[in-house]
Amino acid sequence: MTEELTLLVWVATMNAVMWVPYILNTVMVRGLVDAVGYPAEPKPLAPWAERLKKAHYNAVENLVVFAALVLILNAADISNATTVMACQIFFWARLMHLLVYALGIPWLRTLSFVVSWAALVALLLQAL
Repeated sequence: MTEELTLLVWVATMNAVMWVPYILNTVMVRGLVDAVGYPAEPKPLAPWAERLKKAHYNAVENLVVFAALVLILNAADISNATTVMACQIFFWARLMHLLVYALGIPWLRTLSFVVSWAALVALLLQAL
């Protein structure tokens, strides 16, 4: 398996588990019955859990683009130092985005998003 595909596995794994903390907060705040149900007036989550939920949504949206580009590059048999580095940067930038978003650090959140977007552009340029 190429390094790019391995990093796609890591990004997908990160996306697959990042919901756990905010769901645990949902259960703690609302109780199990309301957490799995549809309460008329749900109790608000902790601010960090709300931010983490938003970070998760953003991560899923970006995973679609990242996965498509990595799979296109793999199908085209394109793998080089630029594609590997772009995938590494994307992974670390998305991890940073998740952490700083949950912690409520706006400037670093934006910076990490822009860095991950630049990594996507680098992958796109390699595909073209």
